[in-house]
Amino acid sequence: MSQFTSTKIPELRTKRLVLRGPEPQDYPDFKATFSSYRSRFMGGPLNAYEAWMLYAAEIGHWEIRGYGMWMIHDAETDETYGMAGGWKPAGWPEAEIAWIIWPRVAGRGIALEAAERVRRYFYNDLGWETAVSYLDPKNLDSIRLAERLGCKKDHEAPSVDGNDVVYRHPTPAQCRSSQIADAIAQEIGFYQNPNFKPEGWALD
Repeated sequence: MSQFTSTKIPELRTKRLVLRGPEPQDYPDFKATFSSYRSRFMGGPLNAYEAWMLYAAEIGHWEIRGYGMWMIHDAETDETYGMAGGWKPAGWPEAEIAWIIWPRVAGRGIALEAAERVRRYFYNDLGWETAVSYLDPKNLDSIRLAERLGCKKDHEAPSVDGNDVVYRHPTPAQCRSSQIADAIAQEIGFYQNPNFKPEGWALD
């Protein structure tokens, strides 16, 4: 599995983060998060068997679709912080950009930084023309994060099961516009400053 990950899944980097494919040693943090209340908007909390099957699906998704979810690592310590990437299991109307951050590191702008990086990869390297995020309408933190990424609610797009809301990501051209790109870069820059202490900001 390590050989598959290193040869088939590209490594992405930001100033603070390294994004690599999921590997066996990353599973305990994944299981702990998806067994907790933190995963309530992503089908959880899961029992041990369900968490294992979902993690296996995360790895298999890369083989089936050619893209998937990266594990987010600290660039200096290699600690895992969560996952971000592309997700389109059977029945999904469109490919989505998704994220989840481990509870102990929430509120540090990690999801914003990682999601923006994977979106650039999908747009610039894989040639995606659009993407969505399927969000639980009660998941206000993720909705705010989607909005900070420049997403807008798409009332015409089909949902997965009728219980989610669809947020449409800006197009590649829109992401290259100075207003959207500069706003995202500015906020990421704030979080990359170790002295920055957000107050009243949407988390993740």
